[in-house]
Amino acid sequence: MTTFSNDVDVVCLGESMVTFLPTTPGRLADVPAFERAIGGAESNVACMLAAAGHRARWLSRVGADSFGDHLVQAITGYGVDTRAVRRDPTRPTGIYFRTAGDRVTDAHEVAYYRAGSAASAMSVTTMDLAAIGSGRILHLSGITAALSEDCLGLLGDLTTPRPGRPLVSFDVNHRAGLWTGDRDPRILLDLARRADIVFVGDDEARDAWGLHGIRALREAIPEPDILVVKQGRGGAMAFHDVFQGVDDPLLHRTGITELRTRVPSLNVDVIAAAGAGDAFAAGFLSATLRGLPVRTRIRYGHLWAAAALTAPGDLAAPPGRALADRLAGLDDTAWGTLHLGPGWTNAMAADEQADEEVRTR
Repeated sequence: MTTFSNDVDVVCLGESMVTFLPTTPGRLADVPAFERAIGGAESNVACMLAAAGHRARWLSRVGADSFGDHLVQAITGYGVDTRAVRRDPTRPTGIYFRTAGDRVTDAHEVAYYRAGSAASAMSVTTMDLAAIGSGRILHLSGITAALSEDCLGLLGDLTTPRPGRPLVSFDVNHRAGLWTGDRDPRILLDLARRADIVFVGDDEARDAWGLHGIRALREAIPEPDILVVKQGRGGAMAFHDVFQGVDDPLLHRTGITELRTRVPSLNVDVIAAAGAGDAFAAGFLSATLRGLPVRTRIRYGHLWAAAALTAPGDLAAPPGRALADRLAGLDDTAWGTLHLGPGWTNAMAADEQADEEVRTR
């Protein structure tokens, strides 16, 4: 039996599925062929963090089937520790199909085959709780809470305040299609209030909880040390206490206990919106692990999201640390004029490498 100590930076827990992406645009009924990929909010975060050099562990349950083999192999290939993933002999690995293009359009289709999946059987009795608590940060998402009552119970247990609990990061990730019948998405509000870092879009807060405006959100979720409200093209606003990345004794003596930090979004040529929210969370957590100021953490979120927005599929490689640090350090004017298109991470990195070679000759 594998023993897990506190040996990783981030543990991400949640369902990942095999994704089938169309080779041509059109309705699912008309698409002749698909390419296989992987998709899952929490595994996306783990893969991007591992690609950036952080120690990441992903936990879930997958079927004892070939799709489960593929998921574990693919996620391991990104450098993620998957040793604590459980294989279910009776339940299948979830899969889904989607159309090409932006998932926010009316014509976009997604067909999920995840009911009764192996991941829906995650619970406090079927998962390795020691492995789940083995990171500096535990990253969770509201998607897991919607999968089953057992999954909801697991998230309730993991977000319960207790001594030695890792820093809990919670991405609300409200998916209306998962909250059908008499299931109430206000459960997600309760989970968010028990986390340390919360990511939520102002649109999903409106749809799930009927909350309008960032101030109403903070009033509804006052407990987390950091609440990040994503506003699409309007950027992102973080509510945080004065000790989060602020080294100003004068500010501390004023008696102010909370700050609001807003960072505009970037000008990006969008290829596909899938995975951008996961990338934002991963970028923010990467900068958090390095102890960077909140303003820089939000900029990291925007930069990593830009990497996902300018690439096809749900998962994109983040910009290298040196490039991300340079861009995150731009003044406000330069940040506001930055324009990123497909392939920008490789192109900018190559340009910087070339400049460095010129300087050292």
